[in-house]
Amino acid sequence: MNKIIFGDNLHVLKSMPDAFVDLIYIDPPFNTGKKQRRTMIKTVQDEKGDRIGFQGKRYRTIKLSTLEYNDQFDDYLQFLLPRLKEAYRLLKPTGSFFLHIDYREVHYCKVLLDQIFGRDSFMNEIIWAYDYGARSKKKWPAKHDNILWYAKDPRHYTFNYDEMDRIPYMAPGLVGKEKAARGKTPTDVWWHTIVSPNGKEKTGYPTQKPLGIIERIVKVHSNHGDLLMDFFAGSGTLGEAAARNGRRFILIDNNPEAIEIMIRRLSVYKPECVNCESISKDLNSQSGQLPLL
Repeated sequence: MNKIIFGDNLHVLKSMPDAFVDLIYIDPPFNTGKKQRRTMIKTVQDEKGDRIGFQGKRYRTIKLSTLEYNDQFDDYLQFLLPRLKEAYRLLKPTGSFFLHIDYREVHYCKVLLDQIFGRDSFMNEIIWAYDYGARSKKKWPAKHDNILWYAKDPRHYTFNYDEMDRIPYMAPGLVGKEKAARGKTPTDVWWHTIVSPNGKEKTGYPTQKPLGIIERIVKVHSNHGDLLMDFFAGSGTLGEAAARNGRRFILIDNNPEAIEIMIRRLSVYKPECVNCESISKDLNSQSGQLPLL
């Protein structure tokens, strides 16, 4: 069974049984101190419109709503700590935990996770590197996120080496045609573009992560039929990655806009939506919404 749960994640997690999830990935707020924002629009054909579409036809933009939240906490680590403890409790003995964070908090979060999981359970710090956006003239531009991987039991965990997607060799002429055609396996540095502003994958959610990054985690660190969880689910990327690869998912978020996006995005997989009655009614009365690209 796939589930989307609307509610405070700590309250929901505390209601769940021990050791029943195979993989947990979370992408919590990064505590950037900034306001994260995306605007939802629809377009209608209008000869005096502000947009030009196919065959030169003009369209008028109508702003529908803006999704935003303040990414700032007075005590970020105390906010995360009880949730990380619950993640450890919920994982099966062979389960893995992934925390997606950035350079501002990653060092402090690793100390917390070392205390909860044990330092021997730390397996990798994965660097997701991208090259997009503004470049500072006062320091080296920050163009990466950090993903910490912990195995509950560092001797017994899922790692499907053969399920890794292959990447091109930087110097294919040096390795021969056969190896060049097959490609090489990734390291702990993953070069991958952000979600394309003009792509079909874009949902309009402020902090949406690329499906390609999450699918790599899902395929390598879980098996067909496993149960996966994200309790800062946002746009539901983990749910889509899980369902596309034959896994089950539980997604939790306390943001009504996030729940709306997940209901739309994952409707083909028919998840049960818990505590979503009011949101479902609102969705039934809406139409024509598109993300601002």
